[in-house]
Amino acid sequence: MAELLDLYADFAGPDVIRQLRQLASNIQGIRVIHVNSTREGGGVAEILHKMVPLMQSLGIDVRWEVITGDPDFYQCTKAMHNALQGNRIEISRRHLDAYEAANRAFVKEYGPALDEADVVFIHDPQPAAALGLSPERKGKWVWRCHIDISHPHRPVWNYLRRHVSGYDASIFSMQRFAQNLPHIQYLMPPSIDPLSDKNCSLPESEINAVREKYRIDPGIPMLLQISRFDRFKDPVGVIMAYRLVKKAMPIQLVLAGGGASDDPEGASVLEEVRLAAGDDPNIRILNLPPDAHREINALQRASDIVIQKSIKEGFGLTVSEAMWKEKPVIGGDVGGIRLQIHDYHTGFLVTTPEGAALRIRYLLHNREMIKSMGVKGREFVAENFLLTRHLRDYLALIITLVSGRQDEQYLRVDFGNAP
Repeated sequence: MAELLDLYADFAGPDVIRQLRQLASNIQGIRVIHVNSTREGGGVAEILHKMVPLMQSLGIDVRWEVITGDPDFYQCTKAMHNALQGNRIEISRRHLDAYEAANRAFVKEYGPALDEADVVFIHDPQPAAALGLSPERKGKWVWRCHIDISHPHRPVWNYLRRHVSGYDASIFSMQRFAQNLPHIQYLMPPSIDPLSDKNCSLPESEINAVREKYRIDPGIPMLLQISRFDRFKDPVGVIMAYRLVKKAMPIQLVLAGGGASDDPEGASVLEEVRLAAGDDPNIRILNLPPDAHREINALQRASDIVIQKSIKEGFGLTVSEAMWKEKPVIGGDVGGIRLQIHDYHTGFLVTTPEGAALRIRYLLHNREMIKSMGVKGREFVAENFLLTRHLRDYLALIITLVSGRQDEQYLRVDFGNAP
């Protein structure tokens, strides 16, 4: 395990690796727990699968636990997620009771470890109520919010705020997501792992095999959106944009994704997407398993343009994943996508299917722009959104919390210098 971090030196540089070891030397043996609601599906789980072993390799005692519940718990947390991103949704008392019961059951099972931990990171709303159920806790607790809560539905936010106000700190992906809370707040964008199956280099033969498997014609330009089947990802809007482009030139579209164990709406959204696609032979809808990382990698590398036309987005790791593979990205002008895409440099920001179609046609008629955007995108990801930078942020925050110096500005990241 001690050699794990060295594998990242080729991407981040030896100086970064030395800095990470120096930071970690200040917190050897610190007990840290991460808590979220699923081990498979979604960006949070992907990050933790890589972050936890890296922290362990640096001598930090790290655990990752998962809160679970009954169907009413997941219905509640999905409704909560949608309401926090702006939908006017009322959550029933029955569902709130299920939410609170799941948090009580989680604390009952893991309470001793939570109480003894030096730092506990609670990810997103699902386990947020655990803090108030842990009066014997000794360490610092941090609420890490990965979603866009810049304009939440107020009744739902007011309910959740009662649970998160007592935390020692909060982390948001960007400044505009921050809310009025009685504790210090930090900015920490997510990251991708350049060594993972989803982002590592692939032989051309493997890319071609995935093309053949899904009947993708290498002679026709390919559009790709990778995401969970979620209405906030606007897959139907992507199909509308594709159809506008198809009127002017040959084109094919791949919508690839899957579900997450904590998302009860995925199946119904997938059915909506299939109905919108109809019997169009140039649309591929792929419901992939959670471990299809190399296939996703190959699909991204096989594409000409990657789309992420979200209408709400906490960050959108698929944007950085595509840019790492030197693909131009057309993304929704929302949330954390704005941190990654800079118009005419690393991609285009759009708000409508018509706008997306316009940019798709422009790029397909300007192949040099596709190449230029790809190079700039990879450089931007290398500087800002790799796992080593994310690990540095976590180490700096842990040092800040355990030392009590919460006025430090370790985590203020400036993304003003666009490529």
